[in-house]
Amino acid sequence: MRLINIGYGNMVSSSRIVAIVSPEAAPVKRMVQNARDNGMLIDASCGRKTKAVIVTDSDHVVLSAVQPETVAHRINNTENNGEESVNEG
Repeated sequence: MRLINIGYGNMVSSSRIVAIVSPEAAPVKRMVQNARDNGMLIDASCGRKTKAVIVTDSDHVVLSAVQPETVAHRINNTENNGEESVNEG
């Protein structure tokens, strides 16, 4: 299992990620609200503005305070190098 830093010391398993999206679109906002209502929301933004919404294969929705591009870059670096990404966002 490879863990990816999604900001401020929070980690998520890279093999479980289905999508990383921006939280600005109305459908994404509805998805976040539905996950909150169903107890499937994990807020890993540490009280900061949500910049990325991570959807997992278990239908959990994770909120992150780092840009979607940063999370994707960390996943790609881990897959290419076989190392953990330790940069904080």
